[in-house]
Amino acid sequence: MKFVHTLLASALTLTIGGAAQAAVSAADAAKLGTTLTLVGAEKAGNAAGTIPEFTGGLSVDTAPAGYKKGDSVRPDPFASDTPRLVITGKNVAEHKDMLTKTTQELLARFPGYRVDVYPTHRSVTLPKAYLDNTVKNATGAKNVGDGLALENALPGVPFPMPSTGNEVMWNHLLRYQGNTITTKYDSWNVDSAGAATLATTGEGTVEYPLSDPERINVPAAGEEVYYRIKLALTGPARRAGEALLVQDSVDPITQPRRAWQYLPGQRRVKLAPDICCDTPNPGSVGSSTYDDTFVFSGALDRFDWKLVGKKEMYIPYNSYKLTYEKETAKYVVPNYIEPDLTRWELHRVWVVEATLKPDARHIYHKRTFYVDEDSWVAVASDEYDARDQLFRGSFAFISPSWEVQASNPTTHMIYDLVAGTYNIAGVYGPYGGLKYIPKLSKAQWSPESLAGAGIR
Repeated sequence: MKFVHTLLASALTLTIGGAAQAAVSAADAAKLGTTLTLVGAEKAGNAAGTIPEFTGGLSVDTAPAGYKKGDSVRPDPFASDTPRLVITGKNVAEHKDMLTKTTQELLARFPGYRVDVYPTHRSVTLPKAYLDNTVKNATGAKNVGDGLALENALPGVPFPMPSTGNEVMWNHLLRYQGNTITTKYDSWNVDSAGAATLATTGEGTVEYPLSDPERINVPAAGEEVYYRIKLALTGPARRAGEALLVQDSVDPITQPRRAWQYLPGQRRVKLAPDICCDTPNPGSVGSSTYDDTFVFSGALDRFDWKLVGKKEMYIPYNSYKLTYEKETAKYVVPNYIEPDLTRWELHRVWVVEATLKPDARHIYHKRTFYVDEDSWVAVASDEYDARDQLFRGSFAFISPSWEVQASNPTTHMIYDLVAGTYNIAGVYGPYGGLKYIPKLSKAQWSPESLAGAGIR
């Protein structure tokens, strides 16, 4: 496995789970905006010319014709592209070093599965305030408490020049997604016989409080919430009326995840401490865990995180055709997501290996995460069981929302390679796309608000 070693990578102590990690030097930080982009990605393209130079990404000024300000459906800017490479089970051996283990397994199992590789577009762009803070974080932010918490991190990428796996995963957890997002969505399961079943329909709102323009220059501290999500379920009938609220803080040591649930049969809001970690997620009818959400979500406490390095890989990217498709049946097909609607590109990713701590419990013994260098989104993962056998694998489908300068990996999926099933969640195409709205009030984020949202 060939890795591209960048600044700091050659000097990594890869097994660090450690104490507080020092910020980089001012001399190293000066590379941000020169040889590195302002979020720490390599600005230059690759030697083969298959990854272009980063030139700023998409913006509202480069939006496709037909897009109107305020539209929640974003046209595909690259609809006219054609694949430059098609990978199947017949030629997978030539490309396996650039594919996740899950992708390799799907190609080996299913003759009809393929990976259509399109020209690479480095389309993600981020707001100026977020970029400015990222530069400051390079010399100011710290990873403390054995890598489990943050200190002095401004709203931005906390560690644009990471030296540990924990730092890369914090970059993912604090990735820029806008301030408040809302949509109606579906979650679909496809079983080993190829039958598709609706797992969940709901109204979902996600908020990233650190991205609030009113506190953009204030360092995150202590129990401050960096992520919260509220769901009001409308289907299927057996789950209609349920509601859920989850929030995570920048210091999960002193303030672990808090979650509340409203069940219409009980007619009360109650604390839900099990909505975390490897608890089976009822939103996918148990085909994923709570920390599989968005490829990875939650605290880092159950694993030791090893930064392996950076490498070029084929990953789903610029997935507008899939994420805005109105007819779910077109891509929820037996065995795998329809290849005709799945766009793959060659990008550089950070590779992080997570190994279960000896005294911790989790259904996954080892996990490998692939984190996009331009957006810090965990775009894929491979999960292994206690026998070190490949168990599951997940993907996030980035389709940047250029008008708000957010990467948007809301639609995500997971394959269960043992059961032969898969789940795709955050399916908003049938419901008019994804909306960015003003932040909700404090009362709207209170546990008490769930009772009103969860009425049948």
